[in-house]
Amino acid sequence: MAPSKVRKAVIPVAGMGTRFLPASKAIPKEMLTVVDRPTIQYIVEEVVASGIEEIILVTSAGKQAIENHFDYDFELDTILSRKNKKKLLEEVRHISELIDIVAVRQKKPLGLGHAIWTTRNVVGDEPFLVLLGDDLVLSTTPCCRQMLDLYEDVGEAIVAVQRVPMEETHQYGIVEGEQVRDGVLRVERMVEKPAPGTTDSDMAIIGRYLLMPEIFGLLEQTTPGHGGEIQLTDALQALAKKR
Repeated sequence: MAPSKVRKAVIPVAGMGTRFLPASKAIPKEMLTVVDRPTIQYIVEEVVASGIEEIILVTSAGKQAIENHFDYDFELDTILSRKNKKKLLEEVRHISELIDIVAVRQKKPLGLGHAIWTTRNVVGDEPFLVLLGDDLVLSTTPCCRQMLDLYEDVGEAIVAVQRVPMEETHQYGIVEGEQVRDGVLRVERMVEKPAPGTTDSDMAIIGRYLLMPEIFGLLEQTTPGHGGEIQLTDALQALAKKR
């Protein structure tokens, strides 16, 4: 039996962006420009190129610029039309027509796991993608498309990883597991920012996940960690133990 189709992608953009200060003091970090467009637009374009039908943004206070960027702007449209700025007009219209986007508010800064949990009623009983709003992944085939292709084969939750220097593993969520084929590991253990010397793995989680709806129940059962935050990695570790 073929696995359920993945139609939705969650993009958490509620974080304060303190690592990007002072640039992110008045501008959401996801709106900081890379070359000619905001970071978040690259993320959304990856989702669109992967065949997803709907995006769920997890937002917080002060993030209205993100929603506005993908909305239709009648006043701007009118001005560009009057000035015969055809190329710019085409571009801004294209941005507003990329994909259906809804927003869910994360009312308290309780971590990535909590941000994902807030989307439970919108996601429903379906598998879904998660893309972190400030993590760019450059590849010939979109990272999400690669994950969807693998999902069609294995029908399980998937986490994207990359190798990092061993001396930097304490800065990432780390995956330990058994290689089942080229480029694919079966997860045995996941740990968020392990202390130096406590893992032999150099496989770091990057901001791409494909999750089953059962993750919402696991997130509800996850004990909050430092600062009261609910870590997605802890819920994924619980999921790995069940498999």
